[in-house]
Amino acid sequence: MATRDIYERGFDEDVSTDNTTACPECNGRVRTNTVETACEDCGLVIDEQQIDHRPEWRTFDDDESSSKRTGAPLTVARHDRGLSTEIGRWRDASGNQLSARKRRQLGRLRREQRRGRWRSKSERNLAHGLGEVRRIASALGLSETVRDQACQLFRSAKHEDLLRGRSIEAIAAASVYGACRCNNSRVTRGEVAERAQVKRSRVVNAYKTLNTELGLPVTPVTPQSLIPRLSSELAVKDTVRRRALELAELAHGSAIANGRQPAGVAGACLYIASREYGQGLRQTDIAEVAGTTAATLRARRDEFSTAIDSEASA
Repeated sequence: MATRDIYERGFDEDVSTDNTTACPECNGRVRTNTVETACEDCGLVIDEQQIDHRPEWRTFDDDESSSKRTGAPLTVARHDRGLSTEIGRWRDASGNQLSARKRRQLGRLRREQRRGRWRSKSERNLAHGLGEVRRIASALGLSETVRDQACQLFRSAKHEDLLRGRSIEAIAAASVYGACRCNNSRVTRGEVAERAQVKRSRVVNAYKTLNTELGLPVTPVTPQSLIPRLSSELAVKDTVRRRALELAELAHGSAIANGRQPAGVAGACLYIASREYGQGLRQTDIAEVAGTTAATLRARRDEFSTAIDSEASA
């Protein structure tokens, strides 16, 4: 007997089974297929969408499982949320080497897919901006959580039409910096601008726009929060770092740090602490690491010296 004589051919939705349960309304005949259970006489739908919510994988042994119809999760880091198709280059799905003819054909398919990948210029700008966000986040060594938040922030900026008249690269860098500020990550604007290859002033202006228009939940940067990073980059002693933290907390609790650049205050604390313990850090080295100037460092040092002398005399 042929196989076609054994099995019926048709769609799964057309395969139906009889159910002995009668219709609760008219006591008619009930039929069940893969979509719903309905009465043939009055048309009452008794049950529908019978979905199996159990895990969709098959176990071949105790340590290995093969997933079925479970693709990659959605991500905000790509303009299409990760649903686009990627065409391979050298091997097929089974790992076999492709012939030269097949590679040429796939090359033509990739070219056509690249041309028709974006439906509009706005979508192309979104893809370019999200690519910049991913590149900057990778260069800074940020986590996937911070990267995804930066991508979502860039999407919000585009949705609010904040990209009009502004550089996509600057908004992408500002999105990364804003995500770092929201997560209390001590990444400076100078570091973001350097990795983004954008002028710092443009990153600052773009961040001010995002903060004003989107209302980012950021907290002010305190001088003591910058001491660990500066101490690590300058390779200072633990005693110098602890003394610098004490000075930074003193400045934060008084009016010394009000209206002052936190990096300049933190650099001045490290400079004073290093002079007290004889390590002798240079002002230019501290200013370069802190992203400020030696003149700012000296101004904060003089203010600290006055405050410390007043505290000692009191």
